[in-house]
Amino acid sequence: MRKHFSNIIFLAGIVSMLSCNITKRVPEGDALYTGASVKVDGPELTKKKKKTLRGELSSLVRPKPNKKILGVPFKLAMYNMGGFFKKKFGEPPVLLSEVNLETNEKVLQSTLENTGYFKATVKGDTIVRGKKARAVYDVKTGSQYKINEITFTRDSSILSRNIDTAAQYTFLKKDRPFDLALVKAERERIEDYLKERGFYYFSPDHIIVQVDSTIGGNKINMFVKVKPATPDSARQVYHIRDVYIFPNYRLGSATSDTLKKNASFYKGFYVVDRKKLYKPEMFALSMRFDPGDVYSRTDQNQSINRLVNLGVFKFVKNRFEEVGKGDSAQLDAFYYLTPLPKKSLRAEVNGSTKSNNLTGSSVTVGWRNRNTFKGGELLSIDATGGFEVQFSGVLRGYNTYRGGLETNLAFPRFLVPFVNINTKSGYVPRTTILLAYDLLNKSKLYTMNSFRAGFGYNWKETIRKEHQLFPIAITYVQPLKITPLYEDSARGNPTLQKAVEKQFILGSTYNFNYNQLQGDKKTGLYFNGNLDLSGNVAGLVSGANINKGKPRTLFDAQFSQYVRVEGDVRHYTGLSKNSVWANRIIVGLGYPYGNSGSLPFIKQFFVGGTNSIRAFRSRSLGPGTYKDTAVTGFLPDESGDIKLEANTEWRMKLFSIVQGAIFIDAGNIWLYNKDSVREGVQFSKNFMKEFAVGGGVGLRFDISFLVLRLDLAIPFRKPWLPDGERWVIDKIDFRSGVWRRENLVFNLGIGYPF
Repeated sequence: MRKHFSNIIFLAGIVSMLSCNITKRVPEGDALYTGASVKVDGPELTKKKKKTLRGELSSLVRPKPNKKILGVPFKLAMYNMGGFFKKKFGEPPVLLSEVNLETNEKVLQSTLENTGYFKATVKGDTIVRGKKARAVYDVKTGSQYKINEITFTRDSSILSRNIDTAAQYTFLKKDRPFDLALVKAERERIEDYLKERGFYYFSPDHIIVQVDSTIGGNKINMFVKVKPATPDSARQVYHIRDVYIFPNYRLGSATSDTLKKNASFYKGFYVVDRKKLYKPEMFALSMRFDPGDVYSRTDQNQSINRLVNLGVFKFVKNRFEEVGKGDSAQLDAFYYLTPLPKKSLRAEVNGSTKSNNLTGSSVTVGWRNRNTFKGGELLSIDATGGFEVQFSGVLRGYNTYRGGLETNLAFPRFLVPFVNINTKSGYVPRTTILLAYDLLNKSKLYTMNSFRAGFGYNWKETIRKEHQLFPIAITYVQPLKITPLYEDSARGNPTLQKAVEKQFILGSTYNFNYNQLQGDKKTGLYFNGNLDLSGNVAGLVSGANINKGKPRTLFDAQFSQYVRVEGDVRHYTGLSKNSVWANRIIVGLGYPYGNSGSLPFIKQFFVGGTNSIRAFRSRSLGPGTYKDTAVTGFLPDESGDIKLEANTEWRMKLFSIVQGAIFIDAGNIWLYNKDSVREGVQFSKNFMKEFAVGGGVGLRFDISFLVLRLDLAIPFRKPWLPDGERWVIDKIDFRSGVWRRENLVFNLGIGYPF
């Protein structure tokens, strides 16, 4: 206790010394500027509105004072120390002489007027005490003016008729406070509306919004007009005449971009491809408008986006050229596409660590062949090798080695027999053919190989919604070698037997993803749903759906039959600029039938680990109240047919690149059917009593290109204990070495857990 008290006294002395030193380099006749305060008062301001206005206005005052950490301007103190500290860490003092009260008054008053406080007054002053000074701004807002009427002026022109039609969607509403930002948004809204209807040359600058504030009662009338000086070109509706596509355009090329003599005509488009490197139908499927269509900004942007989305071109740009006026106003469109290298080779190295103390690495080498059949196809071949080892502990010597080869052939369109299908979004649909082989070797235990094949479609409905449908998804898993050690351990242990069983999955999958979190948005919803069917068609063909109790085979292999549904819902709430409350719920339901008593091992659910319930080792929880206490020298992966999991986490920025987190996780897995060997594994009405619960704290280091995550968690509830004794919060004892060894779980991960 005495040692801690001495440290506190020492730190207090350092802080005091730095605080006393901050005015050392302030010139004579000047003062250190310590900041500004804004006092706001007005006849109609609520306490909340005053606080909001005060914050907004305070952020506009310049200059900003020297930054402080724990109330002490450390950088200024380093500057005052001189020498190395001044040059490396220092920040010069912000002086009172740098403060321009008149400029700040004008900025604050202009801001208030732009938000409807037309009679606002701002008075600034300074308070000097010794070598320190601060500024004070006294703000009187007066009454805020509100909108009384909005009038859209009309005439007989087609432009005026369109603006009049757009008026029903106006942002300017009766009794809403005047706001210049809202007026600007209204002008841009009108421009967007007109751009969708062919007014190619129209811009927000062609709109004027006049305000009459003389009607009394702190009300205003607003008049939305087209400026008289608006040119004729901005008043015309333009149609697309010809579209020229240059797929071999080189940046900086001296060749004229209007050289059309080598163009070939295909379904209304001119493609200038002298070497015939691309099939014209690829462009016809990518373009969102046809010659003769009315110009639309959405069609223009989606066409560019789809061309980029092909994955064949590095740069895409376009321009429009006016070719007619009056009633026949037309545009020619030119698209210039700079190709990516046809072939490329890439390598990727990953490192990982798991909560079961396994550490490993993997290397992936990939080869890409773009535009394989001249229709934008992408052929990719990836070879992967990796390992996981533990240098001490119960898993020492039980190393894991993985290897695999995966081939994908993706077509930038839907391949459906006898039917032509295309999407209307800004994203190109893809048809994928997949072939893959994987080899898994667990030293001293077993070696498994698996074959995967699939045929499916991927398409984005919008930037937020994405679909993936694989009508054909085949997986075949077969053990190559099982050691006597593993066979002895698996005898009478269904979990270990399940991990090495032969699996033949012949079915279909569908996945839907919805993501509101785009860019830096902190508040929003994320959802991922998956439907997986296996053995339904094979069951009809072989009779497995009729002859219950007698397993059926296809190609001399017993196939799995099940329905599997999983939903992952996440919601993020931005509590402040530097903190987020993140929540996740996962529900997984598997229904095995016919040939299957449970889901295949690779399709089952798992809980526990770095991205799951972090207070328990990876894949160590469940099913239900079951706990494997057998000592086998290695840890089995516990799996189930049903999964329920909930996570909540408060994330906050601490300083610099360091973020903190406080979290609680809960959940478990269960089997759909009873197990003849293990008790308590079946899902029942008492499932809520069988939840595992844990929590902890964490640090995240955000270094822009990745987030390194460190979490320390402890269990609050252990479902395998007798009913009534499962809550173990009262048994937490950080002083006990035995307790720490059995309950403290350290997780190291890359990225956020959800």
